[in-house]
Amino acid sequence: MQNANQTLDARGLNCPLPILRTRKSLGAMLSGEILELIATDPGSVRDIDAFCKQTGDQLLSTTDVSGEYHFMIRKA
Repeated sequence: MQNANQTLDARGLNCPLPILRTRKSLGAMLSGEILELIATDPGSVRDIDAFCKQTGDQLLSTTDVSGEYHFMIRKA
């Protein structure tokens, strides 16, 4: 797995905040850089997948670690 250029901690935040913070973080990154997102909202699994399909960013991986969801997203 590749290392993230930036990590976004969205633990404890509920929809739509993880998506809004992800959009803001990716907006400040360069194409090809990787954002690691950590969230606790179970809806974020579906939301992040849909977000990446909409924006063209690449969802590299989704991992559930004891109720924490770790996403690796490559900016388009």
